[in-house]
Amino acid sequence: MRILGIDPGLQIAGFGVIDVDGHALSYVASGTIKTGHLETGNLPGRLKVLYDGVREVVARYQPDQTSIEIVFVNVNPQATLLLGQARGACITALVSCDLPVTEYSALQMKKAVAGYGKAGKPEVQQMVMRLLKLPALPGKDAADALGLAITHAHVGAATARLVKAGSLGSTTHGNYKDGRSR
Repeated sequence: MRILGIDPGLQIAGFGVIDVDGHALSYVASGTIKTGHLETGNLPGRLKVLYDGVREVVARYQPDQTSIEIVFVNVNPQATLLLGQARGACITALVSCDLPVTEYSALQMKKAVAGYGKAGKPEVQQMVMRLLKLPALPGKDAADALGLAITHAHVGAATARLVKAGSLGSTTHGNYKDGRSR
């Protein structure tokens, strides 16, 4: 199975692609989609770059599953709204490619990858490098995206087993927020 993780951002969105064979994880690709070449006030243009960029990554790497970070509300409500719009553009691109989208919080990703929900970016980068046997540290945004893909490889497989056993109902994929499924 091939999993694409997306770390949404309005200026820089990270992506990471891994292959999963049983418990074995292997790195395929990672990088960023940047909108910095556009004016800060050109929100529609930036959202189009994100949408087109995600669709290009999907076309190139042909993932079977996707995961994306859940937006949290921070001190600046305007920044939260803008990030939500960037995330929406990424999700819309994934759904337009008929891909299932699973959501994880930053806390869930950090727990799954680093074993600690308040791990910093350097710790996530180190653990992603170790788990995927990379020769060097991935960039921060790419590391978070790879971390989301790794999280889905672990959590998604367990959830699929629970669904098959009838414990979670008949959903084909779940939305996760704060450890709950809906």
